[in-house]
Amino acid sequence: MTQAMDKGKGFGVTPQSVDFNDWYNEVVIKADLADYSPVAGCMVVKPYGNAIWERIQRDLDDQFKATGHESLLFPTLIPMNFITKEADHVEGFAPELFTVNKIG
Repeated sequence: MTQAMDKGKGFGVTPQSVDFNDWYNEVVIKADLADYSPVAGCMVVKPYGNAIWERIQRDLDDQFKATGHESLLFPTLIPMNFITKEADHVEGFAPELFTVNKIG
């Protein structure tokens, strides 16, 4: 990496060496890979971002299967009683926990 790139000159983004998180988010937005969602903490992945994600998944899946691993999916929604069992562990991210109280 050149010194100019490290300092963020000409790119209009926070230098990676100063704040990696800000740099990453700014690059993703400026590259039009994703955009902020009205839901706090969520992003909308745009077509190019999704194409990159699909390619990563495809390549990783091939590598995993080549070593005899199998795919599995975990539920997106987790029953609240599972969360309360792990109250001490969950405490750190509880403010970010989204709960569904009513459906339909």
